[in-house]
Order: sequence, then structure tokens, then C-alpha cells
Amino acid sequence: MPDETILELVDLKKHYPVLGGVLRRQVNSVKALDGVSLAIRRGECLGIVGESGCGKTTTAKAVIRLHGATSGAIVFHPKDQDAPVEITHLSPRQLKKKDLRHRLQMVFQDPTTSMNPRMLVKHIIAEPIIEKESLTSVELEARVVALLKLVGLDRSHLYRYPHEFSGGQRQRIAIARAIATNPECLVLDEPTSALDVSVQAQILNLLRGLQKKMGLTYLFVTHHLLVVKYMADRIAVMYLGKIVELAATDDLFENTRHPYTWALLSGIPSTEPDATRQRVLLKGDVPSPLNPPQGCRFHTRCPFAEDICLTTEPPLADMGDGHMVACHRSHETPHLFIQRQTAQ
Repeated sequence: MPDETILELVDLKKHYPVLGGVLRRQVNSVKALDGVSLAIRRGECLGIVGESGCGKTTTAKAVIRLHGATSGAIVFHPKDQDAPVEITHLSPRQLKKKDLRHRLQMVFQDPTTSMNPRMLVKHIIAEPIIEKESLTSVELEARVVALLKLVGLDRSHLYRYPHEFSGGQRQRIAIARAIATNPECLVLDEPTSALDVSVQAQILNLLRGLQKKMGLTYLFVTHHLLVVKYMADRIAVMYLGKIVELAATDDLFENTRHPYTWALLSGIPSTEPDATRQRVLLKGDVPSPLNPPQGCRFHTRCPFAEDICLTTEPPLADMGDGHMVACHRSHETPHLFIQRQTAQ
């Protein structure tokens, strides 16, 4: 896996204001992202997992600049440019002028709502191409047909509307639109969660094939751990707006270091009929992002919390081989996990 970085998030924060009172002044803020730092390598698939509300989709939308960041930096490294570009506060016009918008594309969770129901498939896929370059109508149609074939469709689908397709076909069209501008990085926001299981497998295989064929980089957001295990080279685990663990996929599954990750992985059903697995049930609810706990944000639900966890926020530290963990007890957690399972 090449170590060249294509995208960096540096202490990225996104706070949504909460207004109150007669004058509608800001009285609080929802801390959806509260200091996320990541470096995504060119050509890899980086997965982001976590419970609903942890900040996964907000991260995806901040990267693609659908949501502006409150603070921090998003740095993009274009392939054919020597200097990296900070895109955090660039306007849509500036992104287009600097030849950056087409390099970062997104595939949304629900293909039905991400496409204009009044537009033919031909025009849906052609729209980003027209924005990027000038082609004759014949050349444009040939390009659209080539893209449809690339995602498993054909010319007969050109003159249909989105509602005339199945969910899996609509997602294929959304993928074709996303790769129409030859992007360097695709942000995938739970691209298979709205699909049947059999169709999910087809879409995942399609995405893997496209990544290999086009040299794409993926930021893959999902809550499905088996899906991210199949797709991702590395996985970042998020909890309440922060990354609590980041590691290579195999290392994360085999050498879990954070109690929250341990609890998530314990919920994966086994394919072995005689296998026994101790499910880790976390107590309490996820705290509100309006008023996150002091210290470690997971301490209110952590079975191994100590006094220091209540007052001091643990840094995201490297445990070796790029395995990053934000836990005061990360050096002893494997022993604690075994000890807890034995006691049960």
C-alpha cells in the first residue's frame, strides 16, 4: 500500500449552533465533530464506523465540502500538482476554478433522493461531464454509454427516469455519475445500507473492481462491520465526534485495543453454528453531543473506567504499526477483555 497521502483532516471540528430565546441567539452547539485528524493514503479504502450520531456522515459531508467546517483544516493533495491545497474554506466557485471539484466526488446513502426524478439517466450522468469539459452530443452520449457499461448497465437505460429502476440499479447510476469526472477520491456514505443483501454484495464487488481499475481512493462510511471488513484497508472507529481507534483492518479485528471497539465487534454474528461469543452489552445511552462528558467521552459506558478517565481526555496514541488508540488503559485492555470474558 503506497504511503502517499491524498487527503488530510487536521483537528477538524463541526459544531451546529443551537438558537434560543426571543432574539434567537446561540445558546449552545451540537458538537458533531470535535477534533478529527486523519491521513488518507492514495489508493486505499479507509472505513469509518460507529453508532448512529457519532459523526460519520458529518465527516463525509465536511470532506466533500457540503458542510463547512467550524475549525480545523481539510488538505487535498492533487495527483498532478506539486503543492497540497487547503480546501476548508474555499467556495464552490473557487473549488471549480482551482480544478478541484471534480477530483472529490460522493456516492450518497439513498440513490432515490440523490437524483433528480425529472431527469433522464442520460442527463443525470452527463451533467458533471458538461460542467468539466466541452463535448459534442455524439461524444457525450458515447461517454455516458461507456460509463453505464462500466457499472453493469447498457444503452437501453439511457432514456429512463430514476423511478423506473430498482434500488441496486439506481445506486449503479449514482456510481456512474460519481466517476464521470475521473475523480481521485470517492466518499461513500453507506452506499449499500438501503439495498437487499444480495444486491449489496454486487455493489461492493463493483466498487472494488472500479477502485482497482481506476486507481480510486475511498472514504467508506458505514455502520456494518462485516461490510467494512470486506472493503477497507484501514478502519477508524468514531464515538461522539472523535476517533477512538484507528488501525489496519486485520489488526483492528484481531488486536482490539479500545473498549468501545471491543463492544462493537462482539455484536458480529458468527458463521460457525457451534461457536460461542460473549456479547458485550454497554450500559446507558450515548451522551448528548450538546454536552459531551468531560475526560474520556466513553467513560460513562466503559466497564474499565478509572478516575483519570473522568477528568482527562486520552490522546490518540500510536501503539505500534500505526495502531492508534485513545484510551488511558490501552496497554492493558487485551488482558482486561480476556479477564472479563472469563468471569462471564
